[in-house]
Amino acid sequence: MTTFAPDSLALNRKLPLWYQVSQSLRASILGRGPDEPLRLPTEDRLAEHYGVSVLTMRQALKELESEGLISRHRRRGTFIEPSARRGTPVRLLGSVDAIVAQQSGERTTVLEHGPAPVPAELAGYFPGLEEAASYRRLRRDEHGDEPTNWAENLVRPELAARIDLADLARWPMTKVLRDAVGVRISRITDTVEARLADPETARLLQIPLLSPILHYTGVTYDEAGRVVDVARIHYRGDRFSFSVTVDAD
Repeated sequence: MTTFAPDSLALNRKLPLWYQVSQSLRASILGRGPDEPLRLPTEDRLAEHYGVSVLTMRQALKELESEGLISRHRRRGTFIEPSARRGTPVRLLGSVDAIVAQQSGERTTVLEHGPAPVPAELAGYFPGLEEAASYRRLRRDEHGDEPTNWAENLVRPELAARIDLADLARWPMTKVLRDAVGVRISRITDTVEARLADPETARLLQIPLLSPILHYTGVTYDEAGRVVDVARIHYRGDRFSFSVTVDAD
């Protein structure tokens, strides 16, 4: 039987391996195509794929099972739950794959794209640039039609020329830049704050004006220390919460 093929992962030895593997596999599951197989490879093959022990792989799978993303059946194997709803907490532990996983799994529509002036409040991230490439996308619940968040990204123009809109309809910008464009991402800084929905956000998310929302700003840097992308994502306050996990050394 054909099995699902997860994405590859570059492990960061400063973070728990089981967590990185669970987040990478989670992103692969949530971003899978509709015709991809539901059966996962065996624990041994997954452990070999990610370069970890079977015990670490088992712990990662246990995490995904607790979220309802997979089900495990004795003698039959492990399967992706086709009707599972993605979790809603915004969880940050310091890995790029955690960001990708959080933003994966919803149906995405590209609303607008093209050159746009760099807003004054973001000019410090793009010194010397008057324009950047702007992408505005609306995400809807995977199993319904309810808008859950909308995102706006500002990307360096030379990178935007290599972005395929079909990839953006399936994957988060972080994954597109890293895996499709080939940007070597060194770090992402995140800010999450409570705000009230402005008229545009209220219209796109189909919520009352001045409803509470979570406003996320993510600044992505390449290995040379340049900002390559600034993402601003507006989450419905009734669908998302925010939590941070701090892992002690």
